[in-house]
Order: sequence, then C-alpha cells, then structure tokens
Amino acid sequence: MRLVVIGGGPAGIQAAQTAARLGAEVVVIERDVIGGAANQWDCVPSKAMIATGALVSRARRAEALGLEPLSPVVDLGALGARVREIEHKLAGSMTEQLESQGVRIIRGSGHLLGPHLVEADPSSGTGPEQLDADAVLLSTGSYPRVPDWAEVDGERVLTTRQAYPPPEIPERLVVIGSGVTGVEFVHMFRSLGSEVTLIVSRQQVLPQKDPEVAAALEADFLERGVRLMKGARAVGIERDEKSVAVRCDDGREAEGSHVLLCIGSVPASGGLGLEAAGVVTSPSGHVPVNHHCQSNVPHIYAAGDLSGRLPLASVAASQGHKVAEHVMGLHTREHRHLDYDKAASAIFTEPEIADVGLAEAEAFALGRKIRVTKVPYAANSRALIDGDARGFVKLVSDPATGIVLGGSIVGANAAELVSVIALAVTANLRVIDLAESLFVHPALAEALAEAAE
Repeated sequence: MRLVVIGGGPAGIQAAQTAARLGAEVVVIERDVIGGAANQWDCVPSKAMIATGALVSRARRAEALGLEPLSPVVDLGALGARVREIEHKLAGSMTEQLESQGVRIIRGSGHLLGPHLVEADPSSGTGPEQLDADAVLLSTGSYPRVPDWAEVDGERVLTTRQAYPPPEIPERLVVIGSGVTGVEFVHMFRSLGSEVTLIVSRQQVLPQKDPEVAAALEADFLERGVRLMKGARAVGIERDEKSVAVRCDDGREAEGSHVLLCIGSVPASGGLGLEAAGVVTSPSGHVPVNHHCQSNVPHIYAAGDLSGRLPLASVAASQGHKVAEHVMGLHTREHRHLDYDKAASAIFTEPEIADVGLAEAEAFALGRKIRVTKVPYAANSRALIDGDARGFVKLVSDPATGIVLGGSIVGANAAELVSVIALAVTANLRVIDLAESLFVHPALAEALAEAAE
C-alpha cells in the first residue's frame, strides 16, 4: 500500500506516521516546513508570543504578590529569535520522526495528474517526479483571507502571517476581526504595549461563543484600555508613511500606526489538480468529506483546514490518524468516528477561554433541557494564591441522567483544565463522577468538582 500525502501539517504528519507504523509505504510532499502552517505561521508562533505577553502582564501585577513594581521591556529581536528557534526545533523533531519510520519526504509542491497519479515538483530543481498512489491524502491547509478593499504591504497593513513578530511593535494597532484569531492578537499586542482598537462587525466579540464568555473577555479588554468598535464592518484602508485609517460601513473610522487583518482563511485547494482526479470542491473551495475523510473519489482523502471541518490542529491530527487507519483497512474492526461536536477548543487570551461540547446558548436555541452550574474563580483558593481570580467554570449536564454534555471555562489555565471536561463529554461521564474525584488541593481543578456538585 502506497500512501502519498500532499501537505505536511498536523493531518499529514499524523497520517504518515500512523500509516508507516501499520506497514504502508508513505511519501510526504511539503513545500515549506514539516509541521505546516500550525508550526510556521499560526498556532505555535502566536502562542510563543502570547506566552511572552503573559509574562509581561504578570510582571506588571507583581505588587499584588508582594513584590516591588516591575517594568519589563520587550526585546523584539530576542523574541523573534525565540519564535524561530521553537519553529526550527519542532520541524527538526518531526522530520526525524518521519524519516526514522521510513517515510520519504519530498521538499516541494505536489498535484494530482489523475486519480492514482501524483506529480511532485521538488524545490531542489531536480525536475518533476511522478508517483503512483493507492491512496492520496490532501492536507494543504489554508491561508489568510484578504478582501478586495485591503492592500497588504507587510509594513503597516499586515496579515497574521506577517506578525510573528511584526517589523516593529505597533504603537497603535487596529485589529479587523473579532473571532478567535482576532482576540488573541488583541490580547498579545496589548500585553506587549500597543494601544489596540478592535473592529467588531457584530454586537459581541467571539460571535460563535457563549455570550457570557464573550462578555467576560470584553470586560477584560475594556479594563485594559482596548477600544471596541461594535457593529462596524471595515470596508476600506487608507495609509500614508506614518499611519493608517480603517473606514467602516457606518461612517466611523479607526486610526492607528498599523492594521492587522484577522478575517478568516481560504482553503489552499488551488493547483492541486483536483479536476484531473475528479475530486469535487464546494463553492468555498473546500473538499467535502465523509466521516472517513474521503472525498467523492473514495481513495482520495482530505483533512485539516482543506476539509472544511473544525479548523483546529488537534482535529486535523485526529483526522490524519483516522485516514491512515481507513487506508490500512482497520475501519473494518470496531471503529469510533470523530465526533466534531465533542472537540475541545481554547482561546489564548488573558484570561484564557476554553470550551467543549454543548454550550448553554446552543442548548436554549435547540429547546433542549439542561442543567447549568457555575463556580467563580474567586471562590478557588489556588486562584486567590496566584493573584488572578478572574473567570469561572461552567458545566452543562442532562438533568435526567446527570451526564456531562459540555462546559466552558474562563480563567487561568483554562486550556489545560478543559481536558477534564472533554474526557467527561467523550466518555459520557456523569457530574457525580467529577464531583467525587479527589483532585489536588489547592488547585484550579477543584473548581471543576465544585461545579459538578
């Protein structure tokens, strides 16, 4: 069995490793960096910069913990070097793992010539190579969406991929887009010292999230001096040598030294030869897939952002694993399909936000009976010890059975704590199972047991 993977991001790497362990001959074609956009441009570098910003914020609150006032200064050069070092280490480690398992890596681009024929074009300039494939995984990811009215110059008008780190820390930054990516950048640059204006096209940030969660983040932004322009949709950008101005459809303007576009992504489906192989795409450019991640051509799979499912690195990696199992015939045994409704997600703002499963607002919209319990961080001893009692833990459960249906966390270490709720949701645990668990004291996790009481 030969599996050819086009795109070495989280989905491609996981599929390649799993298929190789199961005995397949695997070829991975990657034109940039092993690890994909998640390592090079998106998840990892942004979280590395957020970690620096979080330390700056914590240092500024030193007096509350009994220390003399601290005034940290960001060294942009050192920060950039740290981000690049992390990227290099991760790419090197993943490459070594793949090669140790016998996976062949071709540095370059790849496209389909037909249903079972892939052409690789190595960046080394050695000329195209044609590969016969029993199965093909397309995992080429996505790239930032740039609207017609925005002219990106990489200096004052930036996409997210030009901000790790940016050419300079913006004095006054205008962020367009209040989804997950947008609010993370607001938090990051505000922590690093920028004055920030966030253009919110709707009436709350994070429009797809629980309104109570969004309200908590908005309150924190306002307290930190972030300007929120709600109900405003950007329609144009004008710039000169020293400043930029963003025009909105209601006549308002936001001025700053830099603009950052955070308004979604576009699937990287162009140039893959999909028509030659008979693969159907959606109007948005995604490759629709079934629960096995198969396209309309059964032996051609799509995973990650290209599949149009949840755009999370964790989901992409899980898809890759499932693709490899399906390619190798393991789906004929007892097989659990991915349940995207039970995927945990996190937003690395300050405070952190994380959720999983059924949300309170979603349940009410569906007319579903639920039980909601909430415990504030202010009632948790560890939160008080650490000097950061912002936030809460919220559990959603079935009142008839006690089964945990979902939960939301706003507060320190939310991204770690939500894993407990995710396990409960996936395993159909009951609130009593959480309530009777003996957690460490003092620990933030105790709030989970208290919310389950």
